[in-house]
Amino acid sequence: MTSKDNSQAALIDSLNGLLADTFALYVKTKNFHWHVRGPQFHDLHLLFDAQATEIFGLTDLIAERVRKLGGTTLTSIGSIGEKTTIKNQDNTKLDAMAMVKELFEDNSSYVATLKATKELAGEAGDNATDGIIDDWTDQAEQRAWFLREIIS
Repeated sequence: MTSKDNSQAALIDSLNGLLADTFALYVKTKNFHWHVRGPQFHDLHLLFDAQATEIFGLTDLIAERVRKLGGTTLTSIGSIGEKTTIKNQDNTKLDAMAMVKELFEDNSSYVATLKATKELAGEAGDNATDGIIDDWTDQAEQRAWFLREIIS
């Protein structure tokens, strides 16, 4: 394998990790959308739904980048679970502000993953992935900002 092949393989692996995190963050955000309660129910219910929709919209884009690079994508819930860095949250009684804080932390972590993937795209000479990640990063930073302002 050449250095370029190694760089591309690392990028594909990173994109699949990003894909796993995207699916996991989507499910967690929808979980919180379904289970939020309390005085801010209406606003948080709508915010979580809007954020989940935005996150889900990235899944196909990320998977298609993997395929365009000649890789294979995640194929099952199990493969998502193996690759994700997003922690499960099964507590349906979680306080609304704890949900907001957890999603803020997860979206902030997601930004770091995006930046690491962007760096790998640069090393692989993949200008298309490098460029599109800027848009994904901006979206994730906006989600984190909205959540941060709620808990400030």
